[in-house]
Amino acid sequence: MANGNPLVKPYLKWAGGKRQLLSEIKKHIPEDMRHYTYYEPFIGAGAVFFYLQPKKAVINDCNAQLILTYSVIKEHVEELVALLKQHKDKNNKEYFYEIRNLDRNDTAFNKLTPVEKAARLIFLNKTCFNGLYRVNSQGLFNVPYGNYKNPAICEETVLRRISDYLNANEIAILNGDFECAVASAGKDSFIYFDPPYHSLDKTNFTGYQAGGFNEGEQERLRNTTIKMTDLGARCLLSNSDTGYIRDLYNYNFFDIAPVQAKRHINSDSSGRGAVNEVLIKNWRN
Repeated sequence: MANGNPLVKPYLKWAGGKRQLLSEIKKHIPEDMRHYTYYEPFIGAGAVFFYLQPKKAVINDCNAQLILTYSVIKEHVEELVALLKQHKDKNNKEYFYEIRNLDRNDTAFNKLTPVEKAARLIFLNKTCFNGLYRVNSQGLFNVPYGNYKNPAICEETVLRRISDYLNANEIAILNGDFECAVASAGKDSFIYFDPPYHSLDKTNFTGYQAGGFNEGEQERLRNTTIKMTDLGARCLLSNSDTGYIRDLYNYNFFDIAPVQAKRHINSDSSGRGAVNEVLIKNWRN
């Protein structure tokens, strides 16, 4: 199905990343993606997006700092590579906290250029504990240093190939609400929804930004998926396998397939390891 450049791949570690679940997700992707505009409203690290490498796509995330990295890679990749090399040369525990604490001072943070902000996020992501992106209630990055021996801070070939791909194709990069991100979708669209997962015991990690993603948001996402179904779009959705999620999507036009994933990034150790998830789609093969 996908025969793109293997170097076009995720450049970040991300909680809930789908690289190790791709073999299952591939079973539920329309056979000929050339006929579809691809939408991914919760792009995260983009494992499915980079696997498919669609010619036309809309990618989105509510995390402004994350989306900034995609835009900077597209528009200023050489400046980004140069800054990441500087971060790599200076990397140690003291330097990590110096860079992490830049967002504690609004004046200092706002003086950073978009390229500097993107390089900061990538550097912190590659050097923080367990590759966990987490912010507190004030929206401040608060993950400690990871003490890794040789973190891949600057994967310059990967970044350049991603930049080439983003510039060679019709890829819209948005930073907003998931419902707005699919506003232009219709019968020639394939949408992959990968939201922060539902968790009854609150062990699943949802701290990508201040505010979280509660059950009210899960219901709004379900309603959006129904709306997209009515418009003729093909939708695939990932979530945790809970009774709440199964009840939420208990409609005859949804097909719910259980899958098992291994999670290595979570804010609570009990949320790591093998976990039960579901893939939900609005059509049947």
